[in-house]
Amino acid sequence: MTSNRFDLRGKVAIVTGGNGGIGLGLAHGLADAGASIAVVGRNEAKSAAAVADLKERGVKAIAVSTDVTDKAAVAAMIDGVVREFGRIDILINNAGMSIRKPPHELELDEWNKVIDTNLTSAFVCSKLAYPALKASGNGKVINIGSMMSIFGASFATAYAASKGGIVQYTRACANAWAPDNIQVNAILPGWIDTDLTRGARQQVAGLHERVLARTPAGRWGEIDDFAGIAVFLASPASNFVTGTAIPVDGGFSVMA
Repeated sequence: MTSNRFDLRGKVAIVTGGNGGIGLGLAHGLADAGASIAVVGRNEAKSAAAVADLKERGVKAIAVSTDVTDKAAVAAMIDGVVREFGRIDILINNAGMSIRKPPHELELDEWNKVIDTNLTSAFVCSKLAYPALKASGNGKVINIGSMMSIFGASFATAYAASKGGIVQYTRACANAWAPDNIQVNAILPGWIDTDLTRGARQQVAGLHERVLARTPAGRWGEIDDFAGIAVFLASPASNFVTGTAIPVDGGFSVMA
């Protein structure tokens, strides 16, 4: 007998920052399980390429250019996705950025930019998607934190604060929305080979070697390492899992 626990056919997912990096890896997993996907991002060329990639996997996909820190823009995006697909079942809050400075060098406007992009956008998107997620009967919210949700780093002041906040926001929403049968969980990526971390390797001397030395898996993560966890947390297989923060880091966070 074939199990349908991981079947996402007929489901509709929004993936913010889904046009590259970890977001695209998450979208790959959802697409392979049959979900229709709205890729949300500001780089229209990257979003168009991501949509073409997802369509090649045999699913419906659209690109929606949106500033996820702007409430009116997010409201228009949510309305557009509902008009296009008729529903929203899954929301992945993945949009993120970092400004690498120690706390005494970080400016207030830089702090605000990182917090708004990484944390406030998750609040705005979740709040505005909530009615559709509730109406779906089994909504799923997946917030993307970081190993910096657990650790601090001298060069990731605002980023670490935003990602720590993501975990607590996830727990609060999980409690608030459990009566609506909406499960809310977080994924905590480790060191993944993306444009963001390639920039970190250029700015932080010795980072590459330190990551390999500490990671039991002995490698940097790849974006498609997130496909499986995306399907699990978006599917009926995780219906009794909520409020969790799951590291996907090759064992980095369990090393002493």
